[in-house]
Amino acid sequence: QVQLVESGGGLVQAGGSLRVSCAASTRTYAMGWFRQAPGKEREFVAAIVWSGGRTNYADSVKGRFTISRDNAKNTVYLQMNSLKPEDTAVYYCAADSNPKYSGGSFYLSDNLSDYNYWGQGTQVTVSS
Repeated sequence: QVQLVESGGGLVQAGGSLRVSCAASTRTYAMGWFRQAPGKEREFVAAIVWSGGRTNYADSVKGRFTISRDNAKNTVYLQMNSLKPEDTAVYYCAADSNPKYSGGSFYLSDNLSDYNYWGQGTQVTVSS
């Protein structure tokens, strides 16, 4: 069992920055951030492997968001810059405990069904 605790959400103006954190009780294969806006499905934002730090991003956040990890603290961060009102959502961190391997290499999943542990979520609101 993996416990995940998010923190750092809040209210920010458009164009501003915010960092959310996710503390994990133990490290697995990879960690992901997802978000869910009112009336919409939960969607992939970014992911990172604990070992090596390889990352994957949704097209909508590339160049604005950065995912990183601190292995010593078992914590993953999502630095969000140039925030837009459409980034408003509940942000969830999730853990993927099963390494993904295909075509001779490991990969990061953007499919929420591949993530088997979830945090409680933290609200991020971007005002216009």
